[in-house]
Amino acid sequence: MAPMTRNCSPGGIPGDDVQQYYARRAAGGTGLIITEGTYIDHPAANGYKDVPAFFGPALEGWKRVVDAVHADGALIVPQLWHVGSVRRAGMEPYPQVPGMGPEELVENGRTVVNRMSQDDLREVVASYARAAASAQATGFDGVEIHGAHGYLLDQFLWESSNHRTDAYGGALENRCRLAVEVVRAMRQAVAADFPIIFRFSQWKMSDYGARIASTASELADILTPLADAGVTVFHASTRRFWEPAFEGTAESLAACARRVTGKPVIAVGSIGMAQQHETRRFRTRDNVDSDVAGLEQLFDALDQEDFDLIAVGRGMLADPCWADKVRRSGSTSLLNALTADVMQKLL
Repeated sequence: MAPMTRNCSPGGIPGDDVQQYYARRAAGGTGLIITEGTYIDHPAANGYKDVPAFFGPALEGWKRVVDAVHADGALIVPQLWHVGSVRRAGMEPYPQVPGMGPEELVENGRTVVNRMSQDDLREVVASYARAAASAQATGFDGVEIHGAHGYLLDQFLWESSNHRTDAYGGALENRCRLAVEVVRAMRQAVAADFPIIFRFSQWKMSDYGARIASTASELADILTPLADAGVTVFHASTRRFWEPAFEGTAESLAACARRVTGKPVIAVGSIGMAQQHETRRFRTRDNVDSDVAGLEQLFDALDQEDFDLIAVGRGMLADPCWADKVRRSGSTSLLNALTADVMQKLL
């Protein structure tokens, strides 16, 4: 199950409804659940109302979620989140704290995002490490780092949002530095066999055409240091899993990530759905239509080992029993093997 923000945890605490929501997907045959984004304990990490925290009393709520999911036979990892410059002052749980990011942002003559200092960066790295340790102590089966979609780590990776001239900006190696430090600190905070997933994307919430890498070689320059630092699995977030990653090749982003890192990779993007309209507009009530699509293309890609795992978002959001229904459809030996062996893939 792909991570999907829900805004259903008032005060940052995942309650009984959150527990039931994930347990239903586990009971419906999902092999691995990646939770919605849950913000770490850095004061500027959160940018949205009623999203869950991952520290303090929130961990008790997450423990109940973990136990319920495990009782129904599935695995679960939290997606650890820092929104970076998306945040504005006034947001819970520390309303006085402004947004923080790679560089200062000024709106209407007022600074709304502070440029992060070296001390700020060290605090973020330590916060991620604490969250990883908390995940293992709470009983989760691994963690996922949200390094995609224009949030903090992605803001550093993306040249258009990072104009720093210090060790964290400029050359691609420098723009990767914060993410690498986060992974390394998390790896040191958990057991050697505790899976760390890193979710990355080309597209951003503000720009579907954005790119952190223009070539497969550049993608390798981003992902290889992360793999060396301790990433177990990469999660290639795309709008459509089958689309070519780069001009002049038919290779998808997930397949490219698998080839250049040698690590297991999760693919995601319109699985079981057929997009009918090409548009650069954001989704609106008039721009969400999509027909159900067959899974033959997905199984072909799995068969040729383009990627190892699949994440389903909208399908499982609409139907908690999506995985079981696919199994019962008849042509699903690959999905059965994939789900049964999911932890082995992660390790």
